[in-house]
Amino acid sequence: MWRAAVSVRSVVGRRALQAVCVLACGALALTGCTKNTEDTGPKAEKVGGIEKVDSLAAQLPDKLKSSGKIVVGVNVPYQPNEYKDPSGKIVGFDVDLMDAVAATLGIKAEYTESAFEKIIPTIQAGTYDVGMSSMTDSKEREQQVDFATYFKAGIQWAQPVGKPIDPNNACGKRVAVQANTVEDTDEIPAKSKKCTDAGKPAIDKKSFDEQSAATNAVVLGQVDGMSADSPVTAYGIKQSGGKIEAAGQVFDSAPYGWAVPKGSPLGKLLSAAVQHLIDSGKYLEICKNWGVQDGAITKSVVNGAES
Repeated sequence: MWRAAVSVRSVVGRRALQAVCVLACGALALTGCTKNTEDTGPKAEKVGGIEKVDSLAAQLPDKLKSSGKIVVGVNVPYQPNEYKDPSGKIVGFDVDLMDAVAATLGIKAEYTESAFEKIIPTIQAGTYDVGMSSMTDSKEREQQVDFATYFKAGIQWAQPVGKPIDPNNACGKRVAVQANTVEDTDEIPAKSKKCTDAGKPAIDKKSFDEQSAATNAVVLGQVDGMSADSPVTAYGIKQSGGKIEAAGQVFDSAPYGWAVPKGSPLGKLLSAAVQHLIDSGKYLEICKNWGVQDGAITKSVVNGAES
């Protein structure tokens, strides 16, 4: 959701952070480290009974009709929305919902793993049909692509159990975020500026290439707290084995959207397919399967950015 559209992520940095996470988890197996693959997460089963809707399938672009598939660019891990299971298969709430949308349209979804910062440019180039990576539908991004909305989430902070941190007064604190999220590019810098403007210490922002590493930093006590999407934080808290807890309330709620080329009829079609699933009750079933029903929407739109 809150991932930023532009990245300064480097391959060397990515590999280094992954290595740190692997070493930390290997040496401290009992500390509750999260992993890029999750075999202890929710065992959601696919919602059945989703049938093709001919009136919607007839509106598919010729390219998708002929191939019988929709190519989806996705960045992992971002549990529980998109991540790899122990076999290496990409799974999650987003995946189950996109699979249901594809079934409604009579096609299959084909997932291609991508660096987050490459998703929008690759959609613009026509390589991916849609980008699906917990991406916020924002006014800024709508200048580059269109979005079919499918969920709503906010920002939620977390802290080590018994060590409170105030999201509105974290001056001088170490705060973990995933690199290139809105928490990284917008939220924490803005809050840090308020601190320095008031003559207080800046927030010591710690950016990690992957959310699992940011969560690990809280679990291991390497930071004072973290900021992430509300469903992601909730999942991290659950996976920590009681080592971290929510800090404050959810705030700044905004829609998730699937990105498609600007002006593409696919945006309206995906939105219509989501709406069909909402009206049939299948959408809410999928949300409940993953425990994310608090962010369920009742109406899907194209370009529903609120800011």
